[in-house]
Amino acid sequence: MKKLNAAIDRFCAMHPRLGIPNLMRYLVAANAVVYIFSMFDRSGMLLNMLAMDAASLLHGQIWRVATFVLIPTGSGPLSVMLSLFFYFWLGESMERLWGSTKFTVYYAGGMLLSVLSSILALFLDGFAFPLYGAGYVNAALFFAFALTYPDAVVRLFYIIPIKMKWLAVFEAAIYVLSVVQGIRMGLWGVALAPIVAMLNLFVFFSPDFSRRASQFQARHRTEAVQFRRAVKEQRRQKGYNHKCEVCGRTDAEHPDLQFRYCSKCTGYHCFCEEHIFNHVHHTD
Repeated sequence: MKKLNAAIDRFCAMHPRLGIPNLMRYLVAANAVVYIFSMFDRSGMLLNMLAMDAASLLHGQIWRVATFVLIPTGSGPLSVMLSLFFYFWLGESMERLWGSTKFTVYYAGGMLLSVLSSILALFLDGFAFPLYGAGYVNAALFFAFALTYPDAVVRLFYIIPIKMKWLAVFEAAIYVLSVVQGIRMGLWGVALAPIVAMLNLFVFFSPDFSRRASQFQARHRTEAVQFRRAVKEQRRQKGYNHKCEVCGRTDAEHPDLQFRYCSKCTGYHCFCEEHIFNHVHHTD
């Protein structure tokens, strides 16, 4: 994926005019127009014609590849307005960071992957739920913003402040749950749909994922080495391996006693089995 990410960066650098400037403005405006017209369409024919339906697509209704993202998500005027405003803000922020071409490629890639996930579900499960709106595409946009600006603060219902990274964790948990439910029901298309639909996220952020994984492994190795050195030094100087910091008993004096190191204390602090859950945690 890192090679594919590098290839996308080269392509975007070589074709700076390929993107659509202010793409989210056009999409939000189109969503608003579609919502207004849908309010007067009691039959629901308009949204049914725009939705991404895999069976209809395979029967020649090609326009569904693109028109499903014009359907706004939300259950009422206020919900739709807030959703459009939120994703407009996310899209504008990422376009300023990436540039128009890279942002357009990311969004268009999310659209094509959503279509692919719907077709895959049709072949694997024998049916596919129509996609009314850019749910997966916008989710990939949301995760991209959260990975880029994890400490950005938004206010739920304009009242409760919460960081984007915690919203992303909650959203990711919902998708993991949907995958697990699909597997338990034997619907492999349903289980794979969110994974396939958001592959662009993994492609675009593969260098970032690799860097964070390397940092975690390096930190874990460093902590393990420091722990072994601390235990070895204690053994060399004191003549015992473990000593409870509360009662002072050691494994040399009490070989049958179990000793543990507290994971909540700062540093390495040893306690016997009687005091591992009954002590004041070290914070400095």
